[in-house]
Amino acid sequence: MQTRNKILIGITVVVVFGLGTFLSVRGRRDRGIEVRTESIERRDLVEIVTASGNIRARRTVDISSDVSARVSELLVDEGDDVVTGQTLLRLEPDQYRAALSRAEALLAQAEAQQAQQQANLVQAERDRDRLAQLRARDSLLVSPQQIDDAETRVEVQQALLQSARFGVSQARAGVDESQDRLSKTIFTAPMDGKVTRLNVEEGETVIIGTMNNPGSLVLTISDLSVIEVVVKVDETEVSEITLGDSASIRIDAFPDVEFAGHVTEIGNSAINPPTQQQTTQQAAIDFEVVLTLLPSEAPLRPDLSATADIVIESRDDVVAVPIIALTVRDRSELEGGDTPTDAADAEGPPPTADAAGDAGAANDVEGVFLVSERSVRFVPVVIGIAGREYFEVLSGLAEGDTVVAGPYQRIRQLKNGDAIRPMEEDTERPGGQR
Repeated sequence: MQTRNKILIGITVVVVFGLGTFLSVRGRRDRGIEVRTESIERRDLVEIVTASGNIRARRTVDISSDVSARVSELLVDEGDDVVTGQTLLRLEPDQYRAALSRAEALLAQAEAQQAQQQANLVQAERDRDRLAQLRARDSLLVSPQQIDDAETRVEVQQALLQSARFGVSQARAGVDESQDRLSKTIFTAPMDGKVTRLNVEEGETVIIGTMNNPGSLVLTISDLSVIEVVVKVDETEVSEITLGDSASIRIDAFPDVEFAGHVTEIGNSAINPPTQQQTTQQAAIDFEVVLTLLPSEAPLRPDLSATADIVIESRDDVVAVPIIALTVRDRSELEGGDTPTDAADAEGPPPTADAAGDAGAANDVEGVFLVSERSVRFVPVVIGIAGREYFEVLSGLAEGDTVVAGPYQRIRQLKNGDAIRPMEEDTERPGGQR
């Protein structure tokens, strides 16, 4: 008897628990799926491409040394403003002065040899002329061979004089070269600007570059009157950017300042082309885009990190739908059965992978769930440009319509005719707007 009572009590508990669960689920269904809704409004939309990079001066000159010597005098510091022709630093000139003196001595020697050869030529011409006069008076006094020998001596002296002249030219070139090397021990500013990099100190030795070893980079002068931002843009977005597009630039060093600029250059080839990539896995293909900043009072410096929002399209006062509200449904699901295409495929051979992918994309319908009373209905929409949080609506919705705008997971699970109820945060706002 006691066992029977226990069984009856257990069955009763199970029935009560099951009934309570059923009523709870049914109650939730009656109330509807809790979602966030938003009313469709007209908005100003801006479609942007965001890219990161660094700032630089439009004109920058890296000054390297053409001679090897020790820095004897450093006349500028990093950050100093300089003007064209201003002396920046001097190298020890002793060895180059000595080389110039040696070259000048060689030039003097060559000029003396030229003068000597000139005198020898004059003497040979006089001897030849004297013999010619004697033979003219009496042919027996001077033989033809003597005349020929005299003529040969003149030609030899002419050739030696020409050689001496070439020697003078060579020596003079050596003097010019030595003077040029000596002049390169003094560094002057090639343009007006600011010393943005100084890599040497007084007493250090700078060296010239060779085929395999770069020379010493002494300093860098930048013209900061025009500042550029160089950013990397992915290959999927660079085609959307055109010259002259405006941009808003954020520089990490000035978080409270927003800078304006425009696109002035778009790279025609990738920064790292696939043919130059060494890895087996192809890296991202990025293109260089240059933006010119409008004049600003901020003390900008080269190499600062920057992020640019490039405006590629804008729309004013257009119907806009939240990006999160947009979803995709299968056409056959919306029609409530197999499409004619599906029936035909069932009779024929199975489609290939590419054909199946194309068919799947063709059957996808993009749209939103329109709120009507306490239920939803899927409405296909055609969208235009994409802003930060909203899409432009070209067709399918009108101003004042209410759509489901979240949460995303519940939008994915919604079906035509599902009952809904606004989330608590929506009920506190008029019209259920966010």
